[in-house]
Amino acid sequence: MIETLSKQASSAVVALEENLLDWNEVLKNFKTTFGNDIYESWIRNINLKREFNHYVVLTAPTRFVRDWIVSRYADKILDIIKTFKKSIQRIEFFIEESKEKSDKIDFQRDNQISSIENSLLNYNRFNLNNSFDHFMVGESNELAYTAARKVCTQSSHYNPLFIYSVVGMGKTHLLNAIGLDIENSKQVMFISAERFMYHFIRSIKSNDMVKFKDFFRKANVFIIDDIQFVAGKEAMQEEFFHTFNALIERGSQIVVASDRSPSNLDRVQGRIKSRLSGGLVIDIQPPDLNLRIKILRSKFEDIKKNFNENYNLNDEVFKFLATEITSSIREMVGALNRVLAFSKINTKSPNIYECKRILKDFINDNKKSINVESIQNIVAVYFNLNIQEMLSPRRSRSLARPRQIAMYLAKKYTTNSLPDIGRKFSNRDHTTVIHAVKKIEELVKNDNEIKHSITEIIKRLL
Repeated sequence: MIETLSKQASSAVVALEENLLDWNEVLKNFKTTFGNDIYESWIRNINLKREFNHYVVLTAPTRFVRDWIVSRYADKILDIIKTFKKSIQRIEFFIEESKEKSDKIDFQRDNQISSIENSLLNYNRFNLNNSFDHFMVGESNELAYTAARKVCTQSSHYNPLFIYSVVGMGKTHLLNAIGLDIENSKQVMFISAERFMYHFIRSIKSNDMVKFKDFFRKANVFIIDDIQFVAGKEAMQEEFFHTFNALIERGSQIVVASDRSPSNLDRVQGRIKSRLSGGLVIDIQPPDLNLRIKILRSKFEDIKKNFNENYNLNDEVFKFLATEITSSIREMVGALNRVLAFSKINTKSPNIYECKRILKDFINDNKKSINVESIQNIVAVYFNLNIQEMLSPRRSRSLARPRQIAMYLAKKYTTNSLPDIGRKFSNRDHTTVIHAVKKIEELVKNDNEIKHSITEIIKRLL
C-alpha cells in the first residue's frame, strides 16, 4: 500500500505531459501582449526551467527581476501560458544568475546544503545577493553583523545565536549570509518556521515521523527564520524543542531569527524561551538616516549594474526617501524601485515634488503601520536603551519611565487590548498598563521634559 502511494506521488510530481510547451512561441506571445519595451526590459529575462503536469518553473536572473515580474506581470504570464497548455495552474520562479551556473544546479542536488526531500523548489538555496559583502553595516546592526560573522568561524561559540527586530531590518539577509559563507564547508539547513511546520504536519499525516526527525537533526548548522510562527502550535513546539536539544547535543550551531525577543514570544513554551535565551540574543535597531541613505545608494548601484542603466538620482531624492520611509528597509527599497520606474519612463531624475506624488499612497500607508513592536523600538532608540533593558523587570526610573511611555503610546496608537499590550511587555498584567497610561497622562500635563520627549517620539512614530 505504502509503495503504491509512493509511486503515485512520485508520478504526480515528475510526470510530464506529451504536449510540451514551445517556449519560443510563448515568448512571441509575451512580446505581442506586453509590448516591446516591457518585453525587452523584463519579460525576455525569464526562461522555462522545468515543466510539469500542472505547473511550470521559470527562471529569473536576479531576485529584483523576479520580484518585479511577480508583482506586476505574473497573472498575465500565467494566462498566456494556459492558452498553450490548459492544465497549467500556477507558475513558480527560481533565481538563476547565469547559464553556466544553471547547468550545475539540479532540483535535487546532492551537496553540502540539505534539501527538503521531495520538494522541487527547496527552501534553503541561498541568494547570492544577500551576502555579507552586500550587508550595509551601521551602529544599529553592527553587533548582529559581527556575531553572524563570528559563528561562521567558530561554530557553537554563540549557541544559539538569536537575532530579532521589526520586519524589514535585515534579519533574513544575515541568516542567508551565514549560509552562503559556510555552505561549502558544513552541512547547512536553512528553513523558515512556516516550512518546518508544513513538513512536520505532512510527516504526521504520512506516518513518517522517524524520517522527519532524522532529516532535521543531521545539520551541522541549523538556521530557522521567523520562529514567532510556532506560537500556539503545541505539537510543533514539542518537536522543535526536541530537535533543538538534539542539535545542541551533537554540537551543531543554531541560528534563529524572529520579530521579537525570546521573552516576548507569545504562546511559546517557557522551556523553549529559556533555550532561545541561553545563547547570544541581539536586536537590530532601525537604521539611522546616514545608514538608510547608504543602503539606498548601494541598492541603486546594484540595479544600475544589473540592468546597464545610465540615469542617476539626485542627492535630495535619496535623502527624501531615507527621511520619509523609516519603518522598514524593505519598504524603503520598494519606494526606490517606484522612483526608478518613473526615471526610466521619463528619462530623468524626479524632483521632490514628483517623488511625493509618485509615493503619495506609499508614504501614507507607511505612516499607518504602527504596532506595539515599532513603538517599543522607537522609544528604546530615543532613550538610547536596549529593548531587553526596557522590557526587563528592573524598576529604575531610567527604564521604568520609557517603558511607561511605550505603554501609553501603544494604548493611544494601536488597537491592541490592555491585556495584549501587557503581554508584549514581558507578560505584564493589564493593571500595570493602566497605571502607566494614567501616570504618563499626568506627567504630560505637569512635566515639560516628558511632554517634549513624547512629542518627539510621536513625530518619529508618524
